[in-house]
Amino acid sequence: MERAAMINGLRERLLEYGARLIKLVESLPNTLVGRHVANQLLRSGTSAGANYEEVCGAESKVDFAHKPQIALKELRESNYWLRLLVKSRKVSEARIAGLLDESNQLRAILSKSVATAKGKAKESAYA
Repeated sequence: MERAAMINGLRERLLEYGARLIKLVESLPNTLVGRHVANQLLRSGTSAGANYEEVCGAESKVDFAHKPQIALKELRESNYWLRLLVKSRKVSEARIAGLLDESNQLRAILSKSVATAKGKAKESAYA
């Protein structure tokens, strides 16, 4: 798969992931805990896609390596909040299994992307 297609595919997946999180957040109870987790999940889950969008406007190889790291950190955080919802029995695991799976897949993709970008940034620094 060519690089542009991979980037656009990942951009779309992150956008869809954010949209799915929005739907989940809107269904959480309007309690102190529900609002807190909803706010954290909404912020981190939608931020992952927004930060990845910044990759497309990276100004240097170092910037190109850094932006996906931020998106990856946000995905890790949103994965935590999803798991916490299950652990606290606020949401059933069956209900968000697809979101958890997508979160894990996106994290794996971005982890590999970050490692590759870091390697290329180091290569160009020593060239």
